[in-house]
Amino acid sequence: MTEMNEVKVEVLLGIINSSAREAMAAYKNSGHGVPGADSSTFHPLDLATDTLALRKAIRLLEGACDQLNTILAPPQHTVYNFINNYNWACTDVAAQSHVADVLDKHPEGLGIDALADAVNLDKAKLARVLRVLALRGCFKEVKRDVFANTRLSLILKSTNNAGCCIRFQREFPKYATVLYETMTDQEFAKSDNVEKTPRVYSLKKEGKPISYWEMDDEARDTFQRGMMGYAEIQGLSAALHHYPWDSVSSVVDVGSGIGAMSIPLAKMFPHLRITNQDLPETIVQARNTWERDAPEALLDGRVEFVPFNFLEESPVVEKDVYYLRSIIHDWPDDESRAILRNIRKVMGPNSRVLIHDCVLLHTFQELEVGANEFSKAPEPMLLNFGSHTTHQLDMTMWLVLNGKERTLNEFKIIGQVPSTPDTLTLFDLL
Repeated sequence: MTEMNEVKVEVLLGIINSSAREAMAAYKNSGHGVPGADSSTFHPLDLATDTLALRKAIRLLEGACDQLNTILAPPQHTVYNFINNYNWACTDVAAQSHVADVLDKHPEGLGIDALADAVNLDKAKLARVLRVLALRGCFKEVKRDVFANTRLSLILKSTNNAGCCIRFQREFPKYATVLYETMTDQEFAKSDNVEKTPRVYSLKKEGKPISYWEMDDEARDTFQRGMMGYAEIQGLSAALHHYPWDSVSSVVDVGSGIGAMSIPLAKMFPHLRITNQDLPETIVQARNTWERDAPEALLDGRVEFVPFNFLEESPVVEKDVYYLRSIIHDWPDDESRAILRNIRKVMGPNSRVLIHDCVLLHTFQELEVGANEFSKAPEPMLLNFGSHTTHQLDMTMWLVLNGKERTLNEFKIIGQVPSTPDTLTLFDLL
């Protein structure tokens, strides 16, 4: 058994080495080389729309590194590290106080006295926060008590969409603190109702309003920009390159937001006629965004804006693709079925539903679900690649909305799609 364990460690070391080299190759293939840990500018690949090769390498690298640490480190050390982690809180301080915006004007670095004055925080406490983050490559201390940006801290600038995504999630950890209470409370424990979430439980205790989707203009702007940032974080723009858009003529972006997917889609495939559908107040915001970022599509008449509520109404009729990006995971099963049924009512004979969500992989292989090139992890890695990202997103959906990330079988169940070749064509997953 000891020899077998040693073999597993050696294999994991090999996976780490090979996946790191694949990641390096992806950077080199961009023509700009591998980025430095303390680089103060974005690498061109950071802003690319198709980074699938890099992401596949990083999935292996992160999973193998975590798995190797778990094997070799004392268990008490590993479990303590589960909770002894305040990177999220320090990131929130930096984001809310706009430290990265201030440092952007001082590429050579800024002393803690001047920086603390600029953001109106105590200098000693701010320095402690920044040093925690600098240990992870987010900010750098160029010399004692002088800090500068890195390509990680640039994400926290107020102008960065991914930074908006981080900022609107700032209260989510608070909802996690009542998770056990909601799992033992008689009213909440067995309910997947959208009004029985840990978020609602927490806000009720504080006497605060509980509606999630009703926002003022400022909050809605942060949320919608954050959704554009979420697309960057998750690499969702790869769908522009890995779905046969040339073979379709019309697309409905169901729950479109302000155009995180549909704007780049219109620019890359000008033959498409695109319908944006979302709540009325979001559609107003979307039109303004298109006028600024894609006015040519409006002038050509290739895009339309149709307000609707996808839980209660059907989208426009008989389009080629009904596209749902990060929609289904927001909702429990009953609401998800309602959304899909409303789409089914208006589909033509050649229409398809394209669901762009994470597919949850367990640590074991599900029956009747075969692994493909994207989901099969090399042994001895766990079948989910040892990756925690999708499972952490699953927790977020639970805490905030009682939604969830789903396995392929769970998607088939809510879509009422039998797992046979002749019927699966109604239903695509990215």
